[in-house]
Amino acid sequence: MINIREDIRTGLAKDPSVRSGFELFLTSPGLHAVWGYRVAHQLWKWRRRILARMLSNWLRFLTGIEIHPGAKIGRRLVIDHGMGVVIGETAVIGDDVLIYHGVTLGGKEFTRSKRHPTIGNNVMIGAESIVLGNITVGDNVTSATVNQNGRLLVKATRVGGETTFARMAKLVRDA
Repeated sequence: MINIREDIRTGLAKDPSVRSGFELFLTSPGLHAVWGYRVAHQLWKWRRRILARMLSNWLRFLTGIEIHPGAKIGRRLVIDHGMGVVIGETAVIGDDVLIYHGVTLGGKEFTRSKRHPTIGNNVMIGAESIVLGNITVGDNVTSATVNQNGRLLVKATRVGGETTFARMAKLVRDA
């Protein structure tokens, strides 16, 4: 369900460059993408899948943000500077997540199974981070930086709370 006031309050709290709720309402492609996703997701659940995909593709054209209508997204998601964000069909995103531009929550498998990441609550995913496969990123995780190739490569099935992606990338590199 779309909670316009809650989404605007959250956007104002997480984006200091926005001066008012009215400005955010009119100019935030991340907010528009999330609201459009909520409608497309409801169509998806009602098994109006082609209509849901058509709406999602139209929103990608308008906002530069691609969210598959089959993804499951919690409350208060903020997509800041969202150009190039891709969220796959089986991705699960918890509450109070902040995603910056160029983030991919993608799959690695070519099967009809859970193949995209699960992101916990209160997670920040930094610009250009790529999280692939059916991994779980726990609650309270911050993606501060990515590895030297500009890509996040985590060979794990779970990234726990309070761990940063930067530390995980270093741990994987050093292993």
